[in-house]
Amino acid sequence: MKFGAVPVAEAEGGVAVHSIRQGGLVLKKGTLIGKDEIAALKAAGIEAIVVARTEPGDVPEDAAAAEIAAAVAGEGVHVERAFTGRANLFAETAGVLVVDKGAVDRLNQVDESITFATLAAYKPVVAGEMIATVKIIPFAVAEKARDAALAVAKAARPLVRIAPYRIRKIGVVSTVLPGLASKVIDKTLKVTQERLAPAAATIVAERRVPHEQRALARAMEEVLGAGAELVIVFGASAIADRRDVIPAAVEAIGGRIEHFGMPVDPGNLLLIAQARGYPVVGAPGCARSPKENGFDWVLMRLLAGLDVPRAAITGMGVGGLLMEIVTRPQPRAEPPAVAGRRIAAVVLAAGRSTRMGGPNKLLAEIRGRPLVRIVVDEAVASHAKPVIVVVGHERGEVEKALAGLPVQFVHNPDFAQGLGTSLKAGISAVPAEADGAIVCLADMPQVDASLLNRLIAAFDPDRGALIVMPTAEGRRGNPVLWSRRFFPDLMAIEGDVGARHFIGRYSEAAVEVPLEGKAALVDVDTPEALIGVKAAIEEAFSK
Repeated sequence: MKFGAVPVAEAEGGVAVHSIRQGGLVLKKGTLIGKDEIAALKAAGIEAIVVARTEPGDVPEDAAAAEIAAAVAGEGVHVERAFTGRANLFAETAGVLVVDKGAVDRLNQVDESITFATLAAYKPVVAGEMIATVKIIPFAVAEKARDAALAVAKAARPLVRIAPYRIRKIGVVSTVLPGLASKVIDKTLKVTQERLAPAAATIVAERRVPHEQRALARAMEEVLGAGAELVIVFGASAIADRRDVIPAAVEAIGGRIEHFGMPVDPGNLLLIAQARGYPVVGAPGCARSPKENGFDWVLMRLLAGLDVPRAAITGMGVGGLLMEIVTRPQPRAEPPAVAGRRIAAVVLAAGRSTRMGGPNKLLAEIRGRPLVRIVVDEAVASHAKPVIVVVGHERGEVEKALAGLPVQFVHNPDFAQGLGTSLKAGISAVPAEADGAIVCLADMPQVDASLLNRLIAAFDPDRGALIVMPTAEGRRGNPVLWSRRFFPDLMAIEGDVGARHFIGRYSEAAVEVPLEGKAALVDVDTPEALIGVKAAIEEAFSK
């Protein structure tokens, strides 16, 4: 191909290499120069123009792009008409993009004038989504280079294809331990169904069983018997070893473990197995969250009927760090001094007390003090500073009950939409200098200042203690202290679901503080519960 500047009078038959704008003339790059263009260029006072001309043995850019694109495309891929040296490839159906990376690399090594770019391998795509493009850099390419590129493409064809989603019926088994609320499992199912939606897959069977091998094995057999083509197991406790409850249950029904663990974070503790000829996934704790994690990378491939062998899992390390590890020091953040860490208290007092059947439980009196006053008095007496109280329902009455206390009120006008809105309002009010916040529930009057202080004392970011929670009788309770690092997650919660599921997601950052008694477990949700709490407090004062 000839390339260079020529007098305008000699430019006929050439292709404009650059766009030209002068006076009233607009000549676009790639325009074939004819007599009309020459006249217009002369009228604009232009004496020379840079053009490209094909020579014998050259293939025009559009023709070369179209041929190569057709050669690389496989099942489920549509090639659009080439234009300006580019041929774009699109998915004809929803599925997972399969790319032969080695062949793509070899094609791109043929000649610098020929390029082929794709989306990331195994990316889930929808019908009509652009997945790849062939671009010829100059205005023509040598036949020899075109033929070499075609030879690479035809030898490895297809270089790109769409694996359509094939698995439609999903079985989900959740194991349960004390302290795991049913609403956490409900939200997990909702998030899972949203993940499955692009593949038109649905949950056809669901079971909730104790976190022990026999019960889990029976549940997996039941969902497989109900027609599930893929089983997802959400453990109440993360898998720690190939001999743990979930892998042991798989083997108990004749299954085999394919691989445990993956170099993707979040998602490290993922298990892939087979049982009765169907894939089984032991989901990591992060799979309860809608945020992208290693579980997504594996799930979508399985839904498309693709194998995910050990080599595929171990090859995910490059690009596998999807977020910062919460227990790792962040170089860009100046570490606070160990002494004098500042922890705020956020008291959620905006709820409607719907299960009480009428009156606002926070205004119910125990030994002459409103319930909410008892809770906030203890927060004020603790080492937490400042104390932020989120109000909403019967705002005026609740603030009146707390009159005279050194607290900051934050109004949540959306309190009727659930606990998540109050959590967002409270966390957003925590001052920038605070290292974290204890989220307190205003209907737990047996939580005292000493309990709060024990949680604050256990908070130690330098040792990875970024989430601190009390336990009693082997169960996790409230309140929970959260490092500022998790504030964005807390503020993203929606609906009437608390933050408990994040503890599973960030288990490596959570520490427990064992306590005597049930103060961290008892909240007032019903008239019967209020009677019980009153009696317990009265008894404690009488001793």
